[in-house]
Amino acid sequence: MDILSLFPSNVIALWAVSFGFLAVLYWWKITARKRRHKRKQQQARRVLAKIQTLPAFGYKIAYLRKIDPFTFEELLLEGFESHGFRTIRNKRYTGDGGIDGQVIIGKHRYLIQAKRYRGHIALQHVQEFDTLLKRHNCRGLFCHTGKTGAASKAVSFASERMEIISGQRLIDLLTPGSSFTIATAPQTMMRRTAATRGTNIIVEEADKNTTDSMRVN
Repeated sequence: MDILSLFPSNVIALWAVSFGFLAVLYWWKITARKRRHKRKQQQARRVLAKIQTLPAFGYKIAYLRKIDPFTFEELLLEGFESHGFRTIRNKRYTGDGGIDGQVIIGKHRYLIQAKRYRGHIALQHVQEFDTLLKRHNCRGLFCHTGKTGAASKAVSFASERMEIISGQRLIDLLTPGSSFTIATAPQTMMRRTAATRGTNIIVEEADKNTTDSMRVN
């Protein structure tokens, strides 16, 4: 006996319609995510072009602090690509575990964290990113639009894996043809020595910098 004959035709039709609806819904969710990524990438390219027309550093930083956070993530990747580096984009913007993209520089893979700030960056965010890099056993770039306080600099200098990109370096990253570079391994020992010498002063300022932090995203 045919198993389909056990069910009324209207039940079979309902199953078929339900299955078709679920298939369409799944397809829509997958393609919607791709469309969103494409839209943010297009916005990032427009921002990259806009930055080149702004007259001074202050105008550029102020403009970057206002853009959509996901567009800022894509903007950083566009910046790295403009300098000839290969990038790896996330499949989604949320639930990324603190990783906003990746870039391959030389033989090394760098994780990227993108933050828009108006004031000093949060020390906790820098520390958490350093912990993330240790867990993934790779290097990282903490890119932000704010100010880097002494305590945050200390964490970066003492880290064997992390570089902070902000201020003029951030603008250089987003300026095709500029002299943007990433520090390499030989600087590690010098950075750790500098951090050790300044530890006493840096620790005293840690609480102040955390309080002064004004994070936008």
